[in-house]
Amino acid sequence: MTSVEPAILAENLAKRYGRIQAVADVSLRVEVGEVVGVVGTNGAGKTTTIELIAGMRVPDRGRVVVLGLDPRRDRARLRQVLGVQLQHAHLHHALRVTELLDLYRSFYPDPRPTDELLDLVELTDQRRSIFEKLSGGQQQRLSIAIALAGRPRVAILDELTTGLDPKARRRMWGTIERIKSSGVTILLVSHAMEEVERLCDRVAVLDAGRVIALDTPAGLVDRAGATTLDDAIVTLTGKNLEDAA
Repeated sequence: MTSVEPAILAENLAKRYGRIQAVADVSLRVEVGEVVGVVGTNGAGKTTTIELIAGMRVPDRGRVVVLGLDPRRDRARLRQVLGVQLQHAHLHHALRVTELLDLYRSFYPDPRPTDELLDLVELTDQRRSIFEKLSGGQQQRLSIAIALAGRPRVAILDELTTGLDPKARRRMWGTIERIKSSGVTILLVSHAMEEVERLCDRVAVLDAGRVIALDTPAGLVDRAGATTLDDAIVTLTGKNLEDAA
C-alpha cells in the first residue's frame, strides 16, 4: 500500500518526563486507508507516542505531520480531520448519549448525523441512556462515536477493548471494521494480539520508547520464528506480554 503523502508521518520523536525517557526515537509512517497497530509492554511508550502524534504533547525532538498538517502549528485545522479516542474517557456522567453526541457534533461545521453515529457504533437502543448507566463496552463505543463525530479522515484509538468481555470485544471489532471500510485511516494501540491480527494491516512493536519492528502480523511471526503473534512479540521484546496492558 503506497501513497504520495502518508496519513501520518512521525520522524525521530523523543519525549522525556524528568528522568523518564518515555519516547526515545520513534519513526512511523501510516499510509492512507491503513490500520496500523501499536503494541508493546507497559512503559514501552505507546500512549506518549500517540499523544505526540495527536498534538496533545510537544516532542522534545522530531516532527509529526498528519495529513500534511503540523499538530501544533495547525491545531485548529487538524481537529477537523483527526478523531481521538483515549483509553479513559472523561465524559459528563449525567448527560444522555444523544446529548453528549450533539455536544461534540456542535464543534464541527459538517458533523455526522446523530442517528448515523448511533448506528455505526450500535448504540441506537441506548440513545436516551445516561452515560454512567452504560456498560463498559457501550461507553467505549460512545467514545468512538464522539471521535468520529466530525467525519475525521484519521482516527487514533487507544486500548478500546480493555476490560470488555469477549462478546463486547468482538462487537467492537465489527465497529472498527465498519469505520475502516468508510475510508478512515486508523492508528490502533492494543495489547490484545487477536484484535491486532484481525484488524491491523501492519504492526509497530515498541520497546523502551523505540520502534523495534514494523511489519504485517504474519511478517512479525515469521521474523521472530514464532507460531503466534503473542509469542512473536515476546521474542522481539524479550518481555512478558502480561505486562502489555
